[in-house]
Formats: sequence, C-alpha cells, structure tokens
Amino acid sequence: MANSKTGAQRPLSPHLQVYRPTITMTMSIVHRITGAALYFGTLLLVGWLLAAASGPEAFDMAQAMFGSWFGLLVLVGFTWALIHHTFGGIRNLVMDTGAALGPGVREAWGWATIVGSIALTLVLWVAAFAFGFVG
Repeated sequence: MANSKTGAQRPLSPHLQVYRPTITMTMSIVHRITGAALYFGTLLLVGWLLAAASGPEAFDMAQAMFGSWFGLLVLVGFTWALIHHTFGGIRNLVMDTGAALGPGVREAWGWATIVGSIALTLVLWVAAFAFGFVG
C-alpha cells in the first residue's frame, strides 16, 4: 500500500516483476518489434526499387548487397517479420471479435503464430533456393 498526502491507503499497481511472462505477453512485444522491423525493411525495399530505376550500375550494387550472406540474412529476417506480423494481426483480429480468449486457446494461438511463421519462412526460402530465385 502506498501513502498519499492525505494518509489514505491505496494499492500499488503490479509491475513486470510481479507478473510471470506468458506467451500472450511475448506475442504482444514481438508484434511491436516486427512492426518496427517492417518499417526499416520497407525502406530497404524502396532503396532496392530506386536502385532498379536508377540504372544497371546502381541495381548491380544493390543486388550484390542483398545477395551477400548478410543481405540474405536481412531478407530472411524481413520475410519472417512480415509473416509473423501478419499471423499476429490475424490472431489479434480473431481475439478482437471476442473469440479465442480462453487461456488454452489463447496460448495455442500464440504458439501457432510462432511455429507457423518460422515454418512458412523456411518453406518460402527453401523453395526460393530450390527454384533458383536465390543463389
């Protein structure tokens, strides 16, 4: 209890030290992080499009940057962020309707978002390498 100037007792609001992290909390935080990552990834996409419009030299330089191991790592991360953010948005839309609010269902949706986004990212990138779009 906290004392105010009048001496009345009032409860303190619990903080992060009181709560045990849950999958729902984690998904909320990761959804915000992926949203910020998509912002910066979109700037990279715009840079790539500007390089394509600027001519062959600029485009070759952009392709070399995105084709390097670091560039591919950034692209894989951008792909995962896009898929995870989309799945999280669908999850939030369903929960906004009042459905899937029970503890078991809510946690299952959280884990499905993580597993589904990682699996779909891997499938897309394996297909991209298999069909020769990358590499």
